Amino acid sequence: MGNTLVGQSGGPTAVINSSLAGVIRCVKDMQIGKVYGMHNGIEGFLKDDVIDIDDHITDLRDLSLLKRTPAAYLGSCRYKLPEVEGHEEVYKKIFDLLKKYDIDNFLYIGGNDSMDTVYKLSTYAYEHGRSERFIGIPKTIDNDLPVTDHCPGFGSAAKFVATSMKEIIRDNYSFGATEPKLCVVEIMGRNAGWLTAASALAKDEDGPGPDLIYLPEVPFDMDLFLSRIKDLTKRKRCVVVACSEGIHLEDGTLVCEMGDYYEHVDAFGHKMLSGAGRVLANAIGRETGYNVRNVELSILQRCAAHMASRVDVDEAYNVGYLAVQAADRGETGKMVTIQCVNREPYYVNYTLTDVRSVATIEKKVPREWITADDAYVTRDYIRYASPLLIGTILPYEARGVPKHMSL
Repeated sequence: MGNTLVGQSGGPTAVINSSLAGVIRCVKDMQIGKVYGMHNGIEGFLKDDVIDIDDHITDLRDLSLLKRTPAAYLGSCRYKLPEVEGHEEVYKKIFDLLKKYDIDNFLYIGGNDSMDTVYKLSTYAYEHGRSERFIGIPKTIDNDLPVTDHCPGFGSAAKFVATSMKEIIRDNYSFGATEPKLCVVEIMGRNAGWLTAASALAKDEDGPGPDLIYLPEVPFDMDLFLSRIKDLTKRKRCVVVACSEGIHLEDGTLVCEMGDYYEHVDAFGHKMLSGAGRVLANAIGRETGYNVRNVELSILQRCAAHMASRVDVDEAYNVGYLAVQAADRGETGKMVTIQCVNREPYYVNYTLTDVRSVATIEKKVPREWITADDAYVTRDYIRYASPLLIGTILPYEARGVPKHMSL
């Protein structure tokens, strides 16, 4: 029996290392060789930058700390694996390295573009009579992978967004005696608004949620938005807006591009988005004359392991563990998925799907889960997302600060 190679790719999450812990634990339980890690994903692997996990993680206490550590323990990358045609040498190098380390199982933890890497490598292996198995392990705070009910990483990020929104609203209500207190909160979400929609989960019997929620699934109307803000300020002393970083006008213009915008494009052609909230806050200020605060949650959403959802941590661990089992059975070109059997009480099972049905495809918030006025989400979204935030996993601390595991 050969060895297992695992890598992490794309934007990290609060629970991506829990999936890594699941992989390592399963290999140990099944006694199927060694576990090697790609340092900085497939990009690092192409440089023969490989980590022997046994040199760093020696017992269950290490795995327990790893589960509580945010960011990508092995290091991540945003490397687009080229098509085989015209780049045969890249694939030859990858498979030569797999042979060098006696790798039978290649496991990749990531999102849409990472699943494209799994698809390309598994296809190449099949067409060239190779025996290695390639399995994708889902990960993304954007929750935009199709087929799976939801993605590991989303629940914890949603918990952070809902909690932060609730605290921001509570803070805002401390003021507003002389004039309305306004705040715009920008939340990650390029083309899918799953995470921004989680701001609605701040609404409870002990306080309101945001007044308006804008997702990239529907076009944004600036004039209508400002009209709603002016109406709200006549009735309320506190107004809070949640917006996705990727909201856009009817003609496709990104709202963030309407301000002081710096364009950076990654290897996959994705623009680095930031500034939509600032554009909205400035527009409100100009229109109303009121002071408006802009809050950009930015990477805090994906690295807040101190607020990780227990459901999310456990599911992330499970998909890693089950990926090893699937590869050991001979499965390849597949991704582990989570399928919800029941939401109340919450219960899931796990299946495999052909990675072709996932690679580079984005799942968006259903239109019927967005209110008719395009400015909030419905109860269907609340029912869908609420169970994913349940529970906590306390960090280990030293001098009152969480302890992390690092290479």
